[in-house]
Amino acid sequence: MQMKKKIVIVGGGFAGIELVDKLKKSDLYEVVLVDLNNYNFFPPLLYQVASGFMEPSAISYPFRKILRGKNNVRFRLGALQKVVPEENKIILSNGEVSYDMLVMATGTESNFFGNKNIERDALPMKTIGDALALRNLVFTRLERATRVEDPLRRKKLLSFVIAGAGPTGVELSGILAEMRKHIIIKDYPELEREDLGEIYLLDGLDAVLAAMSEKTQNYTKEKLEDLGVKVKLNTLVKDFNDGVVYLSDGTTIASKNLIWAAGVSAKVFDGFKKEDYGRGRRLITDTFNRVKGYENIFAVGDTAILEGDPGYPDGHPQVAQVAIQMADNLAENLLKDGIDWQPFQYSDKGSMAIIGRNKAVTDGPNESFFLKGFPAWFVWIFVHIMSLVNYKNRIRALYDWIGYYFSKDQSFRMIIKPRDTSKK
Repeated sequence: MQMKKKIVIVGGGFAGIELVDKLKKSDLYEVVLVDLNNYNFFPPLLYQVASGFMEPSAISYPFRKILRGKNNVRFRLGALQKVVPEENKIILSNGEVSYDMLVMATGTESNFFGNKNIERDALPMKTIGDALALRNLVFTRLERATRVEDPLRRKKLLSFVIAGAGPTGVELSGILAEMRKHIIIKDYPELEREDLGEIYLLDGLDAVLAAMSEKTQNYTKEKLEDLGVKVKLNTLVKDFNDGVVYLSDGTTIASKNLIWAAGVSAKVFDGFKKEDYGRGRRLITDTFNRVKGYENIFAVGDTAILEGDPGYPDGHPQVAQVAIQMADNLAENLLKDGIDWQPFQYSDKGSMAIIGRNKAVTDGPNESFFLKGFPAWFVWIFVHIMSLVNYKNRIRALYDWIGYYFSKDQSFRMIIKPRDTSKK
């Protein structure tokens, strides 16, 4: 009887979960999924949690429940600290795990480009914790503003600066603008409309949604400005200190709130060499997603920069579809047990972003396909519901969206902070 090979997958995001799903019935492998959280979550909807339109459980699900019934898969909770390739093991925050094959699917983290003030004081949007921190901040600021007499201080408390006009920045600025229009003025009678501050969306490039088509960019900018968002392009955030955002054009914005969606980089771990990393600190792989210089270590998704796909000489975009397709291709190759492996080649299925209620944009894989407005919004809703990890999440998300669509309101505006145990 052939001994099963032990595959350790580090990271339970799009790529990691897809790989587990494809290998769950294999007689060739024993699979161990490692993650620093005990749940999978859906990053494209973090902004909905941050704005109080969804509860965290609507976009997350426990790994152990996902893996229930998958007899060849085990879960290990722990944070990766070091890879030891020469001993075929990884060191976690709570022990060691050996492997025959290692798959790095560790995703990305916020890139603050070396600015310590921004790293310390800005709010990123990468995790459930980040989203809840932003939700707490938004509604704490509103409560505080009701007690402030000085209109300039109120405006500073309630102005939000969002750095980065990619999908996260566009979606977050749009939903904050709709909250200001439909919800805040009703819930906070102590505030007048002129007290509600401004919403700024900044980007160093000359367009919002720079990776999408020009038609999409123009429509998105127009609709954001219709919602009252102040869009500033060709402008970088240089610093953030003492309630002032300093911009590259020499101007400043008085705001206590900087939301950072301006860039990401892959996570770096001890045990790999400096030359193993390429652009964006991503692990360099061959066309089979094998990390160059290693026989039994692979990288998929945002943490991989694959060489050899002729359509993407500078690496693939760090989006969900790339991660899922890489995991699918690697799984198919692994199931062949080393025979007739196929190189990875990305098939672009298009991209989309939501701006607000009845307002979204969708680009197809070719330039002729373009949707905007309600049709694009409907497609966006359908795709994101079907992308959630199980039926319970899908039903809950659909229920939340139907409720918001008709009421222009939401129900999750609670300020919930973890208990401070530092005094114990």
